[in-house]
Amino acid sequence: MELNILIVDDNREAAELFQELLDMQGYAVRCAYTAQQALASATAQPANVYLVDLTLPDMHGTELARQLRTLSGSGPRPMVIAVTGLASDGSDDMAVFDHFLQKPVDFEKLERILAERAGGQ
Repeated sequence: MELNILIVDDNREAAELFQELLDMQGYAVRCAYTAQQALASATAQPANVYLVDLTLPDMHGTELARQLRTLSGSGPRPMVIAVTGLASDGSDDMAVFDHFLQKPVDFEKLERILAERAGGQ
């Protein structure tokens, strides 16, 4: 199944570079630069995978992840991946994420995660 990916990061250049790399891998990718943009985009067109920066200007990434999961309702559970320059503190708040990737992102690791998700759908 083709993955539909939403990148949520307030650093436009980083998000767009990430988008280009994933586009070259054949994924359907779009970007949002705030939590509110991400929620509007996910409401209009839910994604299979969300790549969420933890430090967004309008909402913490863990809260956004919770809201994105709620939007999926009774449909398939989306994969939500934390992508951040911060170290994981191992708190229960991080349990809302399926994976935690630290910047700079190991693209090969992300590719393995996405390929597994695509194969499991």
